[in-house]
Amino acid sequence: MDNSIIDIGCILDGGSACELWETRAIMLDETRPLYSIGMVAELLKVHPRTLRLYEQGGLLKPARRNNRRFYSNYDLKWIKAIRYLIHERGLNQEGLRRLLAVIPCWEITHCPPESRELCPAYLNTSAPCWQIAGEICEQSKECSQCEVYLSARERICQKEELEAIAAL
Repeated sequence: MDNSIIDIGCILDGGSACELWETRAIMLDETRPLYSIGMVAELLKVHPRTLRLYEQGGLLKPARRNNRRFYSNYDLKWIKAIRYLIHERGLNQEGLRRLLAVIPCWEITHCPPESRELCPAYLNTSAPCWQIAGEICEQSKECSQCEVYLSARERICQKEELEAIAAL
């Protein structure tokens, strides 16, 4: 996972006022939900309804706070990938959902066989695990923070596609 570090130091040119500022490193975590649906729609030039449809279709799992959606930098990259696969590669939402459904979440999360046999995501390959398992997943993380969700883009896109998406 990419973490960028911004070193915030003294912004003043010398002088005693500099002593008032502490140097701190702030980790900008790619998975930290920061953006509202309106901000994401504006940044990516999509309608908020499109984002809601991706979520309803199980393609996207934004974090929720007080019943409001918040998107991370990872989500922005994932939305760009979804749009690329739909508009440039000709996949529809159902085709993309089926691709996501075959990601072996049990291998990624190292689920023991006894848990796997009872897991609805293992037994049902019609939708991504984050859509099926939801709150009954044995992982202690929210789906938007789960390594299965976070690895989806790299698992279904080829290297050349990831480069094309990054250039968008």
